[in-house]
Amino acid sequence: MAGDSRAVNRRSGLNDDERAELERLRAEVATLRTQARSAGVAAKGGPAAPAARQRWRQRWRTVIAALLIVLGCVLAPLAGVAVWARNQVTNTDRYLATVSPLASDPAIQNAIADQITAQVFTYIDVQGLTSQAVDALADRGLPPQLAVQLRALSTPIANGVQSFTRTQVGRIVQSPAFADAWLQANRLAHEELVKALTGEGGGAVTVEGDTVSINLAAFIQTVKQQLVAAGFTLAERIPQVNASFVLFQSRDIARAQRGFNLLTTLGNWLPFVALFLLGLGVYVARDHRRALIGAGLGVAAAMLLLALALAVFRSIYLDAVPADVLPHDAAAVLYDTILRFLRAGLRTVFVLGLVVAAGAFLTGQSVTATRTRNGVAGAIGWLRRGAEGAGLRTGPVGTWVHANRRALRIVAVALAGLALVFWDRPTGKVVIGLALALLIALAAIEFLARPGQQVPEGSITPQT
Repeated sequence: MAGDSRAVNRRSGLNDDERAELERLRAEVATLRTQARSAGVAAKGGPAAPAARQRWRQRWRTVIAALLIVLGCVLAPLAGVAVWARNQVTNTDRYLATVSPLASDPAIQNAIADQITAQVFTYIDVQGLTSQAVDALADRGLPPQLAVQLRALSTPIANGVQSFTRTQVGRIVQSPAFADAWLQANRLAHEELVKALTGEGGGAVTVEGDTVSINLAAFIQTVKQQLVAAGFTLAERIPQVNASFVLFQSRDIARAQRGFNLLTTLGNWLPFVALFLLGLGVYVARDHRRALIGAGLGVAAAMLLLALALAVFRSIYLDAVPADVLPHDAAAVLYDTILRFLRAGLRTVFVLGLVVAAGAFLTGQSVTATRTRNGVAGAIGWLRRGAEGAGLRTGPVGTWVHANRRALRIVAVALAGLALVFWDRPTGKVVIGLALALLIALAAIEFLARPGQQVPEGSITPQT
């Protein structure tokens, strides 16, 4: 064979080294042609194209999922404000629950009592009446020296009468009767409040310029009757007046009204839109669990930003209200009382977002999540073995629970979700309590679950 190869090489004019180099070059050319054909097939949509398209789709799925989750997180605080605004307008009981504490707050009581007292003495000039009485007595023969002394007492008398009146008004404002009257007035004025917030005005609550106020005519009439009954007959001179108590005063009221109207319109839809976007983003994402963690943390961060915005707006509002119109402490109480349900709601959603993120994280495959689950499972197994060692066995119940563990877990999670949905005004504490109850339920399922005894093949079952 070697002689034949050398003969062929002599006929072709190539020696052995040249022949080996030729074979190497032919192999290299064949490899390059194969690569070129593969590239051409991929360009025409051949076998390499599906992998490229798959990578492209995965990248776009990630981008779209991120955009949907971010948009849902942005809409979440707007949805919370919209629901709060809608409840204040459409739910009379919720509105009364919001404003009823104002009647028993000392800062609000003092502000109202001061304003009512000032309104009363707008129509009663005690010092002028005292001077007139002294002049009348002087005309009837009162000694001049005594008349001068009585005129000097006109100011202390006026101050004493005013102090007496302020005390009586304060007692009225602090009485349960005033709280009942405040509640009833607000119940009747609820429709007028809607008009005020929507910019229509009128009724007991009005918007004029940059001021929102509530009419005190009914309360002044009550004070008039109480003063007359207490022996202060000069109060009969108080006419029917339309004094107002300022609730809000800010240059941004018109803007707030426009935003309120928009949020009220969207109040029925924004929560569902936000939830839909978040759910769709989690569904579209390649890693559903990681997307759920991001959605929970994003919603919690959005609620935190809303809380910060409310704190900033509180300072702006307090700076915008003149002290001679509404005392600073009363204005602060008004703001905090009106927004307390909104703040409670955002705290609830904040905690819920953290709980969802934590739950999604702990069900993942990370080292921390795996160690946590293994630790909990080990602790439950230790308790189960201890109970069995003490003679406490689950028997057929444990076998049934083990066979239906997945369904029981789904039922436990569903019940916790339904409890949260139908809970009236849930708080952050309620969310944490339900989460702990769910964890206890899942631990109980794991504790009770016990696989049935397996009988090895070929073994003889005992006869009875």
